Amino acid sequence: MDRYLVVLAGAGLGGLARYVAGSWIMAKYGGRFPLGTFVINVTGSFLIGVLMTLLTVRLNPHPNWRLFLVVGILGDYTTFSSFEYETYTAVRDGARWLATLYVTGSVALGYLGVWLGALLASRR
Repeated sequence: MDRYLVVLAGAGLGGLARYVAGSWIMAKYGGRFPLGTFVINVTGSFLIGVLMTLLTVRLNPHPNWRLFLVVGILGDYTTFSSFEYETYTAVRDGARWLATLYVTGSVALGYLGVWLGALLASRR
């Protein structure tokens, strides 16, 4: 039962962090491009690279830390379903170039984030 509670606690924090960060970014920068979701997905990718490397390669923590940090917090912080819907609405509304930029940038910079996070966390 503790595993479920650990994930639930992390998900609450991750969802709150996503809401606060996304709202702040969009209020500050606005525009048609979904910058809030984009930044959240890229930073979440970086953080999963760092955390999974630390939790599976460098450290040997209790398994609940991975559940709390990666499944809970980052699972709710990253916004893939929002990303997909925002891409759909851009295409639906005729902004195919915006959708293409969003998908390409999210995938490329998300991968770069994971790679840099893992590289940084694996340094001794």
